Amino acid sequence: MSAHCMLTGTKPGFGNAISHSHRRTSRRFDPNIQTKRYWLPSEGRYVRLKLSTKAIKTVDAIGVEAAVARIRARGVKV
Repeated sequence: MSAHCMLTGTKPGFGNAISHSHRRTSRRFDPNIQTKRYWLPSEGRYVRLKLSTKAIKTVDAIGVEAAVARIRARGVKV
């Protein structure tokens, strides 16, 4: 499950790298995934989440409890 965001589900995109001579080779566009540790007050423990930078801003806005609820709704174990 590398390069997958637990909250938004963002995963790598694929495309072509185009050289100066216009030859195309396959490449991969990885999302900016960061591992972040949050305190989960309802369970009295820390949780380690693999999130994209956009998802980190979302957690800051909605709170860690709501974010973990969304992650669990997607079927991801936390």
